[in-house]
Amino acid sequence: MQEEVENKTVNLAVKTTKVSLKLLIRALIAYKRKLENKQRLKQVAKNTHTKGKQSVKELIGQDQGVSSMEIGDSGIRDFKKLANKYGVDFAIIKDKNETPPKYTVFFKARDADAITQVLKEYAAKQTRRKKSAEMERPSVLQKLKKFKEKVASMPRKSKEKRKEMER
Repeated sequence: MQEEVENKTVNLAVKTTKVSLKLLIRALIAYKRKLENKQRLKQVAKNTHTKGKQSVKELIGQDQGVSSMEIGDSGIRDFKKLANKYGVDFAIIKDKNETPPKYTVFFKARDADAITQVLKEYAAKQTRRKKSAEMERPSVLQKLKKFKEKVASMPRKSKEKRKEMER
């Protein structure tokens, strides 16, 4: 009886080690597949690059040469829209040391033709904006102030209140 119990326990131990060995092999194969997929994804990500606005580090990391240009503090949003419209890869850095802050735009050297077009449209938009600001259109608040003064200068009617008792 004792021998029979010992044989059964030995058989159980052998069977469990076989199962765990197979599981271990399967786990190692799955881990290897996962690593290969990660490497493949990294390779694909390395070959494709981001477009539009990006950091200076990413822009320089593409190894295609970088040019820079200074832009004033107004109209950065307009510049971004135009650069995205023409598909230019660019990075913007704000110079905080100066008081009105200056912005420096970095872009790829091969995008020079597209950048010249962007800058033409940007300059035209900025001049249009300045011209419209120079046209002496009074602000709404100034108009409101004038109307308030007119109303204050007008004579007011005095109302008399009389109560009469009627029977």
